[in-house]
Amino acid sequence: MASTGHAETAHAAVAHHAADAAHHSDKVIDPLHQFQIWSILDIHVAGFNVSFTNSALWMVIAAVVGFGIMRLGMREAELVPGRMQNVAEMLYGIVANMIRDNVGDEGKKYFPLVFSLFLFILFGNVLGMIPYSFTFTSHLVVTFFMAAVIFIGVTILGVVRHGTHFLRLFFPEGAPAWTAVILVPIELVSYLSRPVSLSVRLFANMMVGHTLLKVLGGFAVLMGAAGILPLTLLVGITALEFLVAALQAYVFTILTCIYLHDAIHLH
Repeated sequence: MASTGHAETAHAAVAHHAADAAHHSDKVIDPLHQFQIWSILDIHVAGFNVSFTNSALWMVIAAVVGFGIMRLGMREAELVPGRMQNVAEMLYGIVANMIRDNVGDEGKKYFPLVFSLFLFILFGNVLGMIPYSFTFTSHLVVTFFMAAVIFIGVTILGVVRHGTHFLRLFFPEGAPAWTAVILVPIELVSYLSRPVSLSVRLFANMMVGHTLLKVLGGFAVLMGAAGILPLTLLVGITALEFLVAALQAYVFTILTCIYLHDAIHLH
């Protein structure tokens, strides 16, 4: 009986260690664990949960880093710019050219909004590449909120600026009247799908890229010395993800400029 009890105890210990090992390995290769949102500071107001989360923390960090880089770069502007000034001027020039080429001179008044949006998304994407950080742009609720704010703001701008003539956006001037049955539904669906396409594009690229990095990283760890191939792929895809992070910020911003152009100039 005593030997049976010892055997059962030993079996239970082995099973416990095996479960711990399996749990640990699952965490290593779990590609979705990195997207989990958790509360840093629990806050409840009138029955609503407005807790400060890890996502909110990295939003603040992205905003502070963007502001800090521009502040440091332009604090002491010199004729021969230093590194930080070069970075600040490059970022400024990218957005300024974007607005000039896609919106025109009338778009200059919207430069602060567009520039802030570009920096927020850019540093949100790039900082998300740091190990143990959080990529808030990998959540659809975040990207859709930004896209919805842009969509509503641009629509209000178009209505205030053009009144009922804004409806011409859905039926180009000079088109035959009989084509309205075809053109209006197509243009309306296309217009209403803007916030969806704008948000899903950013969210999907960030989520897929980070998931792939996590999977390859997990394989490299589990395979040990034999993980040279996934490790090599991981290095290349990491470099590609940095490029995608910057490119997606650029695409989101340039589409915002195009929507501004439509609201200001119509067709």
